[in-house]
Amino acid sequence: MSSPIYQAIKQLSEEKNIPEESVIETIEAALAAAFRKDFGEKDQNVKVNFDKETGDFDVFDVKTVVEDMELPEEEEKPAEGEKPRARPIVAVPAVGPDGEPLEDEGPKFNPKTDIMVSAAREKLKPDVEVGEEIRTQLEVPSAFGRMAAQTAKQVIIQKIREAERIKLFGEFKDREHELVNATVQRREGRLVLIDLGRVTGVMPPDEQVPTERYAPGDRVKVYIVRVEMATRGPEIVVSRSHPDIIRRLFTLEIPEVAAGTVEIHGVTREAGARAKVSVSSHQENIDPIGSCIGQRGTRIQTVISELGGEKVDVILFDEDPATYIMNALSPAKVVEIKLDADSRTADVLVDEDQLSLAIGRGGQNVRLASRLTGWKINIRKIGETVAAFVADGTESAVVEADESGKEAGEPVEANETGDAEEKSVDVELAELKNDNVEESESEDQAEESADDDDGSTEEIDEIEESTEESADESEMSAVDETEEEGR
Repeated sequence: MSSPIYQAIKQLSEEKNIPEESVIETIEAALAAAFRKDFGEKDQNVKVNFDKETGDFDVFDVKTVVEDMELPEEEEKPAEGEKPRARPIVAVPAVGPDGEPLEDEGPKFNPKTDIMVSAAREKLKPDVEVGEEIRTQLEVPSAFGRMAAQTAKQVIIQKIREAERIKLFGEFKDREHELVNATVQRREGRLVLIDLGRVTGVMPPDEQVPTERYAPGDRVKVYIVRVEMATRGPEIVVSRSHPDIIRRLFTLEIPEVAAGTVEIHGVTREAGARAKVSVSSHQENIDPIGSCIGQRGTRIQTVISELGGEKVDVILFDEDPATYIMNALSPAKVVEIKLDADSRTADVLVDEDQLSLAIGRGGQNVRLASRLTGWKINIRKIGETVAAFVADGTESAVVEADESGKEAGEPVEANETGDAEEKSVDVELAELKNDNVEESESEDQAEESADDDDGSTEEIDEIEESTEESADESEMSAVDETEEEGR
């Protein structure tokens, strides 16, 4: 039957999820600290061996045998009642003839951990050699006092916490760049704290999806970006906007991707809006796009629902850059494409009805295609010489052209935040205002002409009424004359 102390050690290791050896080392360090507190001497290097079965322990003074060396003379102690004389301390580095500092001659003697070979042979062991370790057993005169017990308790608590932090750090360091299930804990300012089980992760603002709202208690899948050891334990940074989330979700939901039959070549996304994934198959009888979409879109719908409704385009990878760019611009249909391998620029021609589809909302489609393929893409209509949209990975440009085909101005630079979209919207609003002004002016002119028409119509009506009245009067007078003649 095991001793109560061993049962306590086993229970503690199971609760904290740390090995028993770490708990035993902690107990040995605590006993050594307690011994030094009550019974230790100045130059003793105290080590303790603890027996987990019986609960007994042995205390040793451990020394390493070194060669004989000359020690600096100790200063004379002042007599009783005299104050020690203050000596100025001046650090003078040792330099050679050339003025360069001399290297350290070697290890210095430490009386706490070292013992000279002559003293060791005289006092401890006659046949000792340099480099050996001598363990001299020490006796415990009596039970530890209250202060020593308190010291041992503090050492145990501190060592257990350190062992737990190291264990957690190693556990999550192995899971770095993986997708894990987590729960939203709370929000602190712009940071979102994520409960990962026995540790809390941090989601910075740049790793959050703008369209998502993180309420406490929500269960989400997060991507572990990095794990670092901080002063208070492991610091774990997680993400919901990282492109590798889509790669991990495809691996979880699509067996062909997990087995390696279908390979994912690239993933790019604008978190919360749209993403593009390029895939290929290593077997001719397997359709990579169909495998990712699934029957009636069941597989891709699972990925989309996990991403909060973010649209995912699955395209076919091709070794030919022209074909790859044409596939990346889908669903738009490309008429012609010209490549410049030196500058990695692609000039893409599309029909007029496909221009807006190729560019996408705010240049989103062509921007994602440029990031996915690694080529700068110029989109223009057939018959025009000026590009309607230019995408270069993270930067884009909008170029307007007048009716003659000449540039109306310099390209408008746009970054990922959509500056080009905002400026194009401003241009559209200005044009809309001009159209409204022209419409209102034409309406005013139409109203004025209508008022003139109404005035002329009223005059005609008055003339007709007066004519009708005169006709009625002439008819009445003729009838009266006829009646008088008949009488």
